[in-house]
This record gives sequence, C-alpha cells and structure tokens, in this order.
Amino acid sequence: MVDIHIKNKFKKAKTAVSSLNNKQEGVKIHPTSVVHEKVHLEKGVEIGPYTTIEKNVIIGENTKIGPNVFIEGDTTIGRNCYISKGVVLGTPPQDFKYKGEKTYLKIGNNNVIREYVMINRSTEEGKATILGDNNYLMAYSHVAHNCRLGSGIVMANAAALGGHVNIEDNAILGGLVGVHQFVNIGKLSIIGGCSKVVKDVLPYAKADGHPLKIYNLNSVGLRRNNFPEEVINLLKEVFKIIFRSELNTSQAVARLKEQFPGQAEVKHMVSFIEKSKRGITK
Repeated sequence: MVDIHIKNKFKKAKTAVSSLNNKQEGVKIHPTSVVHEKVHLEKGVEIGPYTTIEKNVIIGENTKIGPNVFIEGDTTIGRNCYISKGVVLGTPPQDFKYKGEKTYLKIGNNNVIREYVMINRSTEEGKATILGDNNYLMAYSHVAHNCRLGSGIVMANAAALGGHVNIEDNAILGGLVGVHQFVNIGKLSIIGGCSKVVKDVLPYAKADGHPLKIYNLNSVGLRRNNFPEEVINLLKEVFKIIFRSELNTSQAVARLKEQFPGQAEVKHMVSFIEKSKRGITK
C-alpha cells in the first residue's frame, strides 16, 4: 500500500510539472519535485530535485532553485536569483501574535540565498517581509517576520535578524551577528562577527563587540563604493561631533544641522538619528 501511495503521489506531481512546462518556455523542473499547479513560473526557471513549492508562489525569469528547497505562499521571487540547497522561504512567522492572517514575502532580483537560509513571512494582515535586489545571504542566516532589507546587503554565515529589523543598502553583517527586533542598521555600515546588536547602527559606521560599540567610520567601504575623499573627510568630522565631542545626541544633531545644512550624507544621518526609537549605538 505504501508503494502504491508513493507512486500515485509522484504521478500527480509529474502531471503538475507537465502543465507548468507547457505554460512557459525553458522551465526545467526535476521529476522528484512537487510544484503546485497554482505556482507561476517565468521562463528560464530551474527547480532542483526534492523541492516543494506550494500554491501562490511567483518566481521570476531565470531564477535557479536548488534541491530540497521549501517555498510556501504567498511568496514572490524576482529575476536571476539563486536559491541554494535546503533554503526555506515564506513560512509563517515565528511570532506568538500570528493567528494565520494572510501575509507575504517579497524578494527582489539578483539575490543569492545560500544553504539552509530561512526567511519568514510577516505577522500583520497584508504586511510583507521584503528583500531588495543584489543581496547575498550566506549559509544558515535568518530573516524574521516584517524585516525590510534594501539592496546590496551581505549577511555572513548564521547572522540572524529579529522581527521588524530594517537594513539599509550595502550594509554588511559578519558571521553569527545577532540583531534585536526593531533595530535599524544604516547604509554602508559594517558589523563585525559575533556582535550583539540591540540599538540602531548609524549609516557609514564600523561597529563590533558584545555589547556593540561604534569604532570608526567605514572609510574602506566608502572608498569601495566610490565616495569622494572630501565626503569621507567630512563624515569623519561628523563622527567626531556625534561620538567624540562633549555633546549629547540631541545637541550633536543640532550642531550637524547648523554646520552642514546642505550635505546629503549628513541629512541622511540626521534623519536616521531622529527616527530612532531604540536609540543609537555609541
């Protein structure tokens, strides 16, 4: 009886695969994978062996899905992504408040998601966990419910985000970094491995430690992203005002507004501090 049941299961799976292949050119689905008939696959999608994709999943052109991947709806994945072995996407949030509401996971284009990464849907009705474009999530990293990641972000092995974390573009998190829920991490910041992040990390900062401390401006990252030397020197002055003067945070913000009123990077820094709810890492 078990053998007959298994044969019937794979026969149904192959039927679903056949109908999907007829809809889009160049779609390749391994015969051992189970793909729901209400999955939408764009041309060039490849799905490896023993992968399960449930209904209401949308996968963009030329995205490659590895073996033993599990993707639950409602999940949207963009173009040219690489989803490696054992990845789990779009599962319900690990949140006691969640009661089965319809929520989403939205992943952009050109993302690399390596082995055994888990990304959950959001908690509140109609809300989404969001990843932008060109992100690189290394093995075993975790993105919890309601997180919003920009583009060009690197999360090294086993870095983990609590719920509602926001990460701006081109930030880098080292291996085994743990980020508390509701923390904001600024653009082009870098956080050293094994750090514990419980407060917001300013844009362009270099941070490390348990508890976390700001050590300096991420000048190497700024140069790699083609920031002019005069802007880097200006930001060094900004960091001195915030972290090395006798001013408290409110006074430092007032000084920055007065001293650098038109500088885009300083305006972003000021806005980041003023919106902070958990306070900034010092």
